[in-house]
Amino acid sequence: MKEAPFVAAEPQDTQPLARRIRGQALRMVTRAKASHIGSALSIADIVAVLYGRTLRVHPAAPDHPQRDRFILSKGHACVAVYAALAETGFIDPALLDSYGSDGSMLMAHISHKVPGAEFSTGALGHGLPFGTGKALAAKRRGQDWRTIVLTSDGEWGEGSNWEAALFAAHHGLDNLVCIIDYNKLQSLKTVDETLRLEPLHSKFEAFGWAVREVDGHDHGALVAALEAAPWEPGRPMMLIAHTIKGKGVSFMENRVEWHYRNPTPELLAQALTEIAGEKGDA
Repeated sequence: MKEAPFVAAEPQDTQPLARRIRGQALRMVTRAKASHIGSALSIADIVAVLYGRTLRVHPAAPDHPQRDRFILSKGHACVAVYAALAETGFIDPALLDSYGSDGSMLMAHISHKVPGAEFSTGALGHGLPFGTGKALAAKRRGQDWRTIVLTSDGEWGEGSNWEAALFAAHHGLDNLVCIIDYNKLQSLKTVDETLRLEPLHSKFEAFGWAVREVDGHDHGALVAALEAAPWEPGRPMMLIAHTIKGKGVSFMENRVEWHYRNPTPELLAQALTEIAGEKGDA
């Protein structure tokens, strides 16, 4: 029996989706007394553009063979993706209340057991190697689905990523997009202080990738870059997204301590007010 053609979900307005993702992420981390809220807020706009506009996925068919594969390599920022999955119909929003609790499928690092999540990640430097394998499989099978991997900047201290970067260029994987959440903070200090990455753009060009840089909070720029893929035939794509850790919450922005801290109920209320603004939809 011939398989029915895959039809992606209808696009959403990504700006309000990003606000809702931020609000849900803040509630989950506060409720669970968990960590990594700064990282989740950093990627909220990227995740909103992916799930709301550019990924070819559908909540009614999360495992369809022709879906795009999205891999969150920085698995500690999972609350942003869990929120996106709830807001776009992949999971029941009520499930978000169980995040981080015993027995919940919503673990503190992303789990492939959650509908719409492709791969379990936690140890850094695994997402891109896995994604290159997915992209190579699609090429060899003559399939047109794409693989998009979202990494942190700090995890580019992992040698496995550089091996994967060489591999992807060697095999001409122009169906692979890697996005770097370049917020320039990691764990306890800046990326520059921990292990300097610059000159990042020219490094990836030297490795044989097509490279673009965008403001990672500019939805228009993100959409334009992702919808223009492939940028150059035979070259994997590296999108360096300049972001702000803790984006949207004044007392979290560019503050390294919010990698591990969780908000008090009072700070949660302040954060939700700041994110909602006049829209009231966070």
